[in-house]
Amino acid sequence: MATVRKMALSAQQLPRWFSSIKLGTFINATQLRKPLRRPGKALLHGFSAQLQLSTDNYFLQWGFKTYRTSSLWNSSQSSTSSRQEDNSTQRALLPSVTEQAQKTQTFPNFDSELSLEELDDLPPLSPLQPISDEEAIQIIADPPLPPISFTLRDYVDHSETLQQLVHLGVDLSKIEKHPDAANHLLRLDFEKDIKQILLFLKDLGIEDNQLGTFLTKNYAIFSEDLENLKTRVSYLQSKNFSKADITQMVRNAPFLLNFSVERLDNRLGFFQKELELSVKKTRDLVVRLPRLLTGSLEPVKENIKVYQLELGFKRNEIQHMITRIPKMLTANKRKLTETFDYVHNVMSIPHHIIVRSPQIFNTRLFKVKERHLFLNYLGRAQYDPAKPNYISLDKLVSVPDETFCEEMAKASVKDFEKFLKTL
Repeated sequence: MATVRKMALSAQQLPRWFSSIKLGTFINATQLRKPLRRPGKALLHGFSAQLQLSTDNYFLQWGFKTYRTSSLWNSSQSSTSSRQEDNSTQRALLPSVTEQAQKTQTFPNFDSELSLEELDDLPPLSPLQPISDEEAIQIIADPPLPPISFTLRDYVDHSETLQQLVHLGVDLSKIEKHPDAANHLLRLDFEKDIKQILLFLKDLGIEDNQLGTFLTKNYAIFSEDLENLKTRVSYLQSKNFSKADITQMVRNAPFLLNFSVERLDNRLGFFQKELELSVKKTRDLVVRLPRLLTGSLEPVKENIKVYQLELGFKRNEIQHMITRIPKMLTANKRKLTETFDYVHNVMSIPHHIIVRSPQIFNTRLFKVKERHLFLNYLGRAQYDPAKPNYISLDKLVSVPDETFCEEMAKASVKDFEKFLKTL
């Protein structure tokens, strides 16, 4: 029974083969299935040779042409027989020499039958040419790719790019949630499109164990031109950001280098002008919170108005607080107002003391309430630095329970836990 011959895809064809894949959409199965491989079979420019021997005829099959060489075989055979009869005695004495001569004569010279010019003229081997059952058994078929897939896992074994990214620690399950990004990643060549970006990030100071986390968040960096990335780094260096500063900013805000020089320059100018900060303080601000350069400016503008108009802080007080706690610029508006209302109106702490301890806005409100109520229960809720037994707001919200109970409340942790159960 004849089996259909299938040609194998070469490794160089993989990028073009992946260009037909669209993750998360229905794909034609014929575009994804990988043809069968035939290990052990010699392929030469699309042709294959098959040799068949019989007892009375010798055939050479090449492509679809058959050449009969029985006359050459018969003449060689008769010549051999004649020599064997005349030298029967010698054959008995030297059997190995005679047998070797017969083996040598068994294979005729093909050069006289088929020239190199004729090889070029032969038609290419058809993939539908029948093969024997013995040859079919030797075929090793790779499992076909699924015609429909919503995960990159099905393509990892067939893509060097995905394999290398997995080795770096990239979480493909997060990238595949964005079909456009996943389809783009499948079309990239590791040596051509990815390797240079990785070397650039390493030169920038991103460690090997940090590349996986960085690329999982900013897989879009592979769409950026390498020269543009270098230009943006050069711009930051021209603004006196040190290499360590740039590394820290890129690590904490992975999308920083995806923005143009114009946008980075506008953002730096905005914070310097809006907050009336010096160049050095502006630089320190964005180094500590680099996502100020990549995120939306609307929350920042709204929070500045909240501090001024609703909470009643002065411009210089706002400057002091945000330079110490930059997150105050991006904090939730409701959280800010609720915290200020409790600290200012319930705990009776004035503005100038709050300005000295802006960490209070970076703490969960329930923690502030629990500790203040416990101190108030013990009669130790005293937050004025000009009076005895002063309790610092920074320490109130930053130290662990053991330190809070021992140094501020002068009570045991068990007493504090029992009090919390009464709330």
